[in-house]
Amino acid sequence: MTASAGGPLQVMIASALQTCVNTDSRNCLLELGLRIYDAPLISVAWAGDPVFEEFRQEGVVGPHHRLPTQWLPGARSVVSYFLPFSAPIRESNRLPGLPSEEWVHARIEGEAFNNVVRARLVEVIASLGGRAVAPALEPEYGVVDLKSNWSERHVAYAAGLGSFGLGRSFITPRGCAGRLGSVVTDLELVKTPRITGPYGHCPHLSGGSCGECIARCPVGAITSDGKDLGRCQSYMDVMRKKFAPRYGCAKCQVGVACEESIPG
Repeated sequence: MTASAGGPLQVMIASALQTCVNTDSRNCLLELGLRIYDAPLISVAWAGDPVFEEFRQEGVVGPHHRLPTQWLPGARSVVSYFLPFSAPIRESNRLPGLPSEEWVHARIEGEAFNNVVRARLVEVIASLGGRAVAPALEPEYGVVDLKSNWSERHVAYAAGLGSFGLGRSFITPRGCAGRLGSVVTDLELVKTPRITGPYGHCPHLSGGSCGECIARCPVGAITSDGKDLGRCQSYMDVMRKKFAPRYGCAKCQVGVACEESIPG
């Protein structure tokens, strides 16, 4: 988001996010000497957007998915952001086989820093006179059958940050290799238009071409029909044991056309 993409409150929130990512030492794998995330993207959804009700349907996320107002009574806006992994992190994981050491470190330390970002945005919004919560940091946050009650991917779609991909990744203008986060606030922010449908950035789902992520999956969890979450999760359980206390894979997010941009 730039100064021209929203009102003054957005500009201040976006600036705070940018500063946090650029200057906080926790956005770095100290033992490997690598930066975790590059410059972030940020967008805004209207808390009352009917799409949040659609997420509660069976076959989308499910009825357990909470509305913005269930996280924060009086909610008006939802701020969603994307933290793209830096080039060295992404490049390290392109080779076939096991996930790279850099990637599994970035997967865990990177999510810890993502929580720092979430908390920082809550603080910034409070300093601007608003109330905010980061659902992923709340005690009520939970996962049912591999589906959370606040899906960062679906929230990002609601906020116009991108679209879904065949491998259940989320494709933004900076690609899919990164992490998403969000906060719910009672500030009245300017909604970011959705310029694509739910699958518009994925060539396979929107036109039948590409499908590069199918061959990238080490256990064949991705097919032309979608992703077998159970098979993917079983492999991740193996990775948890191998790389404990870290884990990761995401081979389907690197070495593909949507790794760092919208395909085409």
